[in-house]
Amino acid sequence: MATPSETRLVNRYRVQPQHANNYESLHGGTLMKWMDEVGAMSAMRLAGESCVTAGVDGLDFRRPVPIGETALIEAYVFRTGKTSVRTRIRAWREDARSGETALTTEATFTFVAIDADGSPLEVPDLAVESDEDRELCEVARSSE
Repeated sequence: MATPSETRLVNRYRVQPQHANNYESLHGGTLMKWMDEVGAMSAMRLAGESCVTAGVDGLDFRRPVPIGETALIEAYVFRTGKTSVRTRIRAWREDARSGETALTTEATFTFVAIDADGSPLEVPDLAVESDEDRELCEVARSSE
């Protein structure tokens, strides 16, 4: 059993020309891939098993991430089912020099824990123990 704060991961990716679209900003598909990877790692922290993407809800792109800036991605688990894990994932553009950030994208991803043969496995319950954990869950659930 893990808490939301124990499943919280933050990763950064430097946006290079090969990541860009025709507008010299991060391609939405590349950002989705990075969000999926960080989200899966967060889900695996809770499940203790490999996890695969089962669904994506409410993927909203608010602003671009230009070449040369950093995509900052945060994910954490806020709900579990029998074999599924719901993960809130947000992305910001971050100026590498100043550290200034602006929210660019957010979504809820659902992952399913699987065994070596690809069959679903039960996941442990999520433990919500601290005020921080309660706040993380409340914010995620309000955005569903």
